Amino acid sequence: MTVLVIASGNAHKVTEISAMLEGMAVDVRQQPRGIEVEETGSTYSANARLKAEAIGTLTNCWTLADDSGLEVDALGGAPGIYSARYAPTDHERIHRLLHELGDSPYRSARFVSAMALVDPSGQVVLEAQGVCHGLILTRPQGHGPGYDPIFFVREAGSSYAEMGSHLKSKLGSRGKAARAIAPGMRRLLGLNG
Repeated sequence: MTVLVIASGNAHKVTEISAMLEGMAVDVRQQPRGIEVEETGSTYSANARLKAEAIGTLTNCWTLADDSGLEVDALGGAPGIYSARYAPTDHERIHRLLHELGDSPYRSARFVSAMALVDPSGQVVLEAQGVCHGLILTRPQGHGPGYDPIFFVREAGSSYAEMGSHLKSKLGSRGKAARAIAPGMRRLLGLNG
């Protein structure tokens, strides 16, 4: 069975991506522990490529990486590629974002995810992107990682944190990116499923 390394040390992200790849006959593994790839790119795609290339070269395996972030229109697209570095903890990131947004009636936002697949030599062979549009709530609803509790998805009628994995896979930015990259992955990895 083909090994596919997910270039992330975030167990939640690895589980989520693995679930989206269900049905593909691949042995999904998390990247080796203790490795941090510096995200120095100026776009989600650039950061996904950096992570995939670094981990793919290190492991000599097919490697899939993603980079994602939250873009809030009233904040000029912030926090964007700096979403994970907006503050030290999820709670502090949410607090900072809600404080900066204040009582603005303009609360449109989007989650954006970019994915990159590298072959065992570390060369990028496939890329995809997904976008999930929504609104920033005035206070958290539900429990989940990152900005999920304050991101409302109209199609789901709930916050991202309250959505089940099926809806996240269908409506979420990472799920959309995974669906976009899946046909090419099946072809390149010689999979039927």
